[in-house]
Amino acid sequence: MVRSVLHDILATGVEEGASDWHIREGRPVGLRIDQRLVELDFITDSDFLQQAVRQILTPSKVQAYEVTGDADFAFEEEDVGRFRANLHRQRGMMALTLRFVKGTVPPLAELGLPEMILRVAERPRGIIIVTGTTGSGKSTTLACMIEHMNATLNRHIVTIEDPIEYSFEDDQCIIEQREVGLDTESFTSALVHVLRQDPDVIVIGEMRDRITFETAVTAAETGHLVMTTLHTQTAAQSLIRLLDLYPEEEREAVRRTLAVSLCGIICQRLVPKAIGKGVVPAVEIMINTPIVSKLISEDRLGKLTSAIEGGEEDGMLSFNRCLLDLINRGEISEEAALAASSNPQALQMNLKGIFLSTDSGGIIGD
Repeated sequence: MVRSVLHDILATGVEEGASDWHIREGRPVGLRIDQRLVELDFITDSDFLQQAVRQILTPSKVQAYEVTGDADFAFEEEDVGRFRANLHRQRGMMALTLRFVKGTVPPLAELGLPEMILRVAERPRGIIIVTGTTGSGKSTTLACMIEHMNATLNRHIVTIEDPIEYSFEDDQCIIEQREVGLDTESFTSALVHVLRQDPDVIVIGEMRDRITFETAVTAAETGHLVMTTLHTQTAAQSLIRLLDLYPEEEREAVRRTLAVSLCGIICQRLVPKAIGKGVVPAVEIMINTPIVSKLISEDRLGKLTSAIEGGEEDGMLSFNRCLLDLINRGEISEEAALAASSNPQALQMNLKGIFLSTDSGGIIGD
């Protein structure tokens, strides 16, 4: 492995705890550290970026960039680590956005995620969706669930990724990882053939379109477990996003399908720590209980938040309950929690010891 011209920039960022790098022609290199953007005293030029691209991209990815203006890929930098990357044009100039991917999957306790997430991963069939905004740690949570299966269950896992981020070694499972553009022409092509590869678990890097969703549903209905991600912020919003893939007259049938096929939705947001550097995940977990299934099939998605708040005995967790626990443990400040909450008014009441009936396990009304 040969060091690229990016080596010092990448090493500096990793030492400072950066999650992302923004490298543009004629501008200082930007780093995202603890969700804040800072700049290095290093300005790149066209020659620098051209050299970097030659060193870290395959010829096919360079060609894709030249034709479309974008190329997604991953690479490993000697003595630094693995990075997910996007090469693109902005204002007619070359730009690179990089994300650091830790070489090994951190254990659940280190990530600060609830144990229930591993229980969800043990489901034999259905659809599990991990959601959140870009940079919220969806891929890491998904990897943690895969590693748990690999250590404890006997399954054939096939992943379809663009690009591959975490690399897995077989333990109790047989794991095959297919990278779009390298191992398969496209997500669609990979999904057409995946059910003929005898999978127990299919991991789809991102639910991108109707074809992806329909393949996930077909797999779930035929006894497979499907795990995927969405760029949404709540469980209800995730379902609305999927329903929006269809015209109005088809949505009732889709809701009925989801009411049966869905295992659960895990939503997460990163919140700055109260002390020191870093962030911790705040998580919402929705399990497809009979109540949740009924609400989905009857198109009462607005009631899902209340169902989650009242479903603690079933392993569900609301954002506000998670944020309150993080505050009580001293991991985040009240100010940061209120900024992260979908319902800060309710969280303020919770902080005063006031809970609505559904917060403490009440029943959803008709």
